[in-house]
Amino acid sequence: MARLSSRWFRIPAATSFAALLLIASACSNDANARAINATAGGDSTSGEGKPDTKIEWKACTGAETGNRCADVTVPLDYDEPDGDTITLGVTLAKATGNRIGPLFINPGGPGSTADDLVAQLSHFLPDEIIQRFDIVGVDPRGTGASKLACGFDMTKLFGTDPYVDNAEERQALVDVNKDYTDACQDEVGDLLPHMGTRDAARDIDRIRELLGDEKMSYLGMSYGTILGQVYAAEFPDRVRAMVLDASVPLGPTGIELATTQAAGFETALEAFAKDCNAKADCPIAPDAIDSIDKLLARTEKEPIPAKPRDLGPGEVATGLSLPLYSQDMWPDLAKAVAAGLKGDGSPMVKLADTYLGEVDFDLYYAVNCIDFEWPSSTRKFITAADTAGETDTHFGQPEVNQYLECATWPVDQDPLEASSQPISPRPLVIATTGDPATPYDYGKQTAEQTGGLLLTHLGEGHTSVGEGDECIDPIVAAYLVDGKLPADGTTCD
Repeated sequence: MARLSSRWFRIPAATSFAALLLIASACSNDANARAINATAGGDSTSGEGKPDTKIEWKACTGAETGNRCADVTVPLDYDEPDGDTITLGVTLAKATGNRIGPLFINPGGPGSTADDLVAQLSHFLPDEIIQRFDIVGVDPRGTGASKLACGFDMTKLFGTDPYVDNAEERQALVDVNKDYTDACQDEVGDLLPHMGTRDAARDIDRIRELLGDEKMSYLGMSYGTILGQVYAAEFPDRVRAMVLDASVPLGPTGIELATTQAAGFETALEAFAKDCNAKADCPIAPDAIDSIDKLLARTEKEPIPAKPRDLGPGEVATGLSLPLYSQDMWPDLAKAVAAGLKGDGSPMVKLADTYLGEVDFDLYYAVNCIDFEWPSSTRKFITAADTAGETDTHFGQPEVNQYLECATWPVDQDPLEASSQPISPRPLVIATTGDPATPYDYGKQTAEQTGGLLLTHLGEGHTSVGEGDECIDPIVAAYLVDGKLPADGTTCD
């Protein structure tokens, strides 16, 4: 079977597969060229290869109107402020009423640009938030205007069997991962040491400074909750309010996080199957799990015809995960499995390709291989994956083995640690009981680590804010605008 990435990113609610493709098309980032500028000069958005001292706003391009965009040049290495620079895309939706200050947002990933989320949230957040805050999105370094590109075929990487049954399969998995890390070193090796979350947090604070605000409010989703926690640790006096939606705790090793995430996806798959089996019109009822297993077994013997390429176990494994982020996409998963069993693999290949295209994997690995502690031995990775697979049969091995790059990554690890001090003011931590990518226990751990208040969302899917929930969104608005937290133990269903 193939590699599976259970990334920490946000998929909007009420999203069918067709709607997701439309969103991805409409909200694409126009700035794709990497801009690393030498101190001595050269082309750059600042003109002289030096960090910008002000933001030059312009109208955003694309479908969205009214928002402002800018390219801002910051130090590549903040320890060498006069050295090389990197250019970040910044998007601003101005407050429509009496402004409190900036609300910085991050959609997750790591590897997602922020411009599309600004466009979404500037319409879908409660009016109280839109009126009182400038919504600010900073493209994480390595995306958008500073795009990191290793130039490797990701379908090859994700097409290698992570369910290791013998020495030949083990070697194939190790070899393709080493090929990938070598490509990244060759293409962008000078940038890789500067892609960690600590640098991304410094970028946000630089934009805050250029905006002229002493403090900032923050809304982070999925990986964005990691970025928020790191920002609060680095700049504790500059936080006005912080919402952490679909949290990831700091402190666990990468293997521990991957194993927990595998269990979350397995639970979400079981919920999907239970829902499907109870519906007369579900095309893979009355045993959805058995249907999925039959499809995987069939592709292991021989690929199923599909476009733009045949459906193998890699595409099945990857395509399974995307619809689990949002319950609204469960019908798409059932239809894709049913079509595959009838000999048409194209719907599942489309799911897989959409998932592969949702986040920039080059930055995803560049960040995660720095931010967490990983084994330096590929054998230890595979052993840990085997152990996870004993319990979580569909996701355990793929979820752990997907990080094999980190065993040979050409940059030293700098693991993030939980702060010994709570975040002040107290953050609002939101966790969904059926979240596949950031399981509910992640939210409980994050609340404990940060001193935050845990708001429990009973339901399925990944992330909650700005999705029209009549319980979640008013609580978030009251907290961000007035600093009012709900009672401990509050639950939304």
